[in-house]
Amino acid sequence: MDGQSVSKSNGSDSPEDLQYQFGFGNHFSSEAIAGALPRSQNNPLVCPFGLYAEQISGTPFTAPRKQNQFSWLYRIKPSVTHEPFKPRVPSRGKLVSEFSQSNSSTNPTQLRWKPAEIPDSPTDFIDGLYTVCGAGSSFLRHGYAIHIKVLLDAFRYAANKSMDNCAFCNADGDFLIVPQKGSEGLSITTECGKLLVSPGEIVVLPQGFRFVVNLPDGPSRGYVAEIFGAHFQLPDLGPIGANGLASPRDFIVPVAWYEDYSRPGYTIVQKFGGELFTAKQDFSPFNVVAWHGNYVPYKYDLSKFSPVNTVLKDHADPSINTVLTAPTDKPGVALLDFVIFPPRWLVAEHTFRPPYYHRNCMSEFMGLIFGEYEAKADGFLPGGASLHSCMTPHGPDTKTFEATIARGEDAKPFRITDTMAFMFESCLMPRICPWAMESPSIDHDYYQCWVGLRSHFSPEKADDESRKLHNGHKGAAF
Repeated sequence: MDGQSVSKSNGSDSPEDLQYQFGFGNHFSSEAIAGALPRSQNNPLVCPFGLYAEQISGTPFTAPRKQNQFSWLYRIKPSVTHEPFKPRVPSRGKLVSEFSQSNSSTNPTQLRWKPAEIPDSPTDFIDGLYTVCGAGSSFLRHGYAIHIKVLLDAFRYAANKSMDNCAFCNADGDFLIVPQKGSEGLSITTECGKLLVSPGEIVVLPQGFRFVVNLPDGPSRGYVAEIFGAHFQLPDLGPIGANGLASPRDFIVPVAWYEDYSRPGYTIVQKFGGELFTAKQDFSPFNVVAWHGNYVPYKYDLSKFSPVNTVLKDHADPSINTVLTAPTDKPGVALLDFVIFPPRWLVAEHTFRPPYYHRNCMSEFMGLIFGEYEAKADGFLPGGASLHSCMTPHGPDTKTFEATIARGEDAKPFRITDTMAFMFESCLMPRICPWAMESPSIDHDYYQCWVGLRSHFSPEKADDESRKLHNGHKGAAF
């Protein structure tokens, strides 16, 4: 599919004008000017229109072909044309990519945060990003970080201004961004083209790509997961078959878009080992006239997810709602899963329908994009977050449990509507950053949502048959 025919840009292209390509893991190709892609080879002596050929590799050259990710970019000037990198001033001390006792701590307590406040002072995507927790190391190419962004990181993020005359590049890993606040979401310009990402959608920005985040309708807030040394892929479907969950056809990739004019003092901000560095150049990095490859930014609309659920009894494990997974070398063990809890029908008979009480060898970081989460009647707000680490007990709060039991065995099929919660789940035990533990948004009373759970144990009500089974008068029917 060809991209937009844009010869020059003043940056005013409207969202309605954006064109996209569709698919997951495809080898895409796009050109903003017809004929800009070389034919029959990647790196000719002279590229069409005098462009430079530049490859970006997301995996080692020798990675197995089915895992190998790369793209060829044909650009007006190569990205190497910049001044030396220097540490950014002022520095950012709240971005972490190597978790240790010196910069983070462990805590098995159930943790919850209220929504992060939008900053009063001008804050762009870079300065609005701070790390909440994570594990591993970007240097060792294994691990993850979660950020909050007010504008993004877990990361969480919050922002109230667009990025000005600068672009961001993450050399540490892939970003999966979950916008939560802002009706128009994020307008993201990448080297492959433009994406408009609204709340209810996600975007993945692979390691190494330069990008700009603009805010078309004011302040934004959301969540960011960052993975080191891996890339997201669709989960295997196993006995589900060929269809269901996230369909490859619903993933959206940009088309080629470029700008060609002088930008004196343009700054590249690069995150490298959790530290920020800057380099000056005199042109926009978004000067790619054509490209092809399978290493690309992409977005996905969570409303297109096709849930699979139990239709008779018991509650399915949350893994049944996995949208994307970053696997480890161990089969079935994820560095990070992205799981959602979308609108769906609950129909199980004689079953406690909310999520069950649980202790998990994995660690679970949850966020809420909009609505209410089915297992928390109070306190878990859109823009907030919770962390239940490895083997930390968690489950429905008291109000949810009591209300479910009160409905009795005759509960009718029920459709959960107007909600979208999600979970980042990892096999690695998270370390928590001190500013997250000391944040004014931390909910110190979170534990009280379970304090009211009382004992319903009543052996006197057991019938004779149940009592005989309990006392071993009949063989266990297992």
